[in-house]
Amino acid sequence: MAGNILGTQVFYDADCNLQALVGKKITVLGYGSQGHAHALNLKESGMDVQIGLREGSKSWKEAEEAGFVVKETGDAVKGADVVMILIPDELQAETYEKSIAPNLKKGAYLAFAHGFNIHFGKIKPAADVNVFMVAPKGPGHLVRRTFQEGSGVPCLYAVYADPSGDTKEVALAWASGVGGGRSGILETDFRQETETDLFGEQAVLCGGVCALMQTGFEVLVEAGYNPVNAYFECVHEMKLIIDLIYEGGFETMRKSISNTAEFGDYITGPKVIPASAKEAMRGVLKDIQDGKFADQFLSDYAAGYPYLNEQRKQSAAHQVEEVGGELRKLMPWIKK
Repeated sequence: MAGNILGTQVFYDADCNLQALVGKKITVLGYGSQGHAHALNLKESGMDVQIGLREGSKSWKEAEEAGFVVKETGDAVKGADVVMILIPDELQAETYEKSIAPNLKKGAYLAFAHGFNIHFGKIKPAADVNVFMVAPKGPGHLVRRTFQEGSGVPCLYAVYADPSGDTKEVALAWASGVGGGRSGILETDFRQETETDLFGEQAVLCGGVCALMQTGFEVLVEAGYNPVNAYFECVHEMKLIIDLIYEGGFETMRKSISNTAEFGDYITGPKVIPASAKEAMRGVLKDIQDGKFADQFLSDYAAGYPYLNEQRKQSAAHQVEEVGGELRKLMPWIKK
């Protein structure tokens, strides 16, 4: 039954009514990482699911081979009771205006796995449209694999608009149908999900961690150390530490490392991440909260991604990628 974790309400399969989706015509837009996982899991949960894709999509054949009816986006939206948008953030607003809004029936449920376009006002649904979010806290392949194994990835859910009065029930049914109810479905709202997700990606998980590893690698190499040693110590072993934290938090990790490493953790961490870094993070959060980052990202997309493509080019040419590529050849189990 429903529980509570630090003030956040948590729901499980027993709290969800899959009948809220049974008999409804469901359209999943997109068949990438999240799209294929949501669609397949819902289908195997007994739902009527079809796929909507842009004409010429490379995923079209893959979705058909998985047994789905596949239609062009606008046609897939027509008559659908529930439409889940699982295409890239930067494509959603344009797709909504051109293909979704003109075909979305009155009283339909519009769903998202990330609050970006709703929270920042890039998509503004009509007053008669129900809007909810189900955001699995893991990549699509994990959402799919855990479902097949009989478990599931925890999900966040939120309701943004509820003219029909039952959007929460439909959202919980969706989360349960993709496997979230097996581990926990946690209540949130569009603002919190969007802003914390973007901040986590930028300041810690992607921007912060990658910059930390690459900078550590550079410091050792510039000091004359072998790039192989630098890569192992600053990049390769990151997974070992993160896995320990994932399994049991900082305490478990620190119990598993040497006293030398733990002592160095405490004495050096604040030197690398000083108070000034925290202030920088606050600046990052402010840019997210006021929409500056969203506008920068969408402007770069509209211009053909000049900044993103240049950064990809520079990153690919960095020595750390060359060294990593050679070392991974010694570890064939990684590909498996």
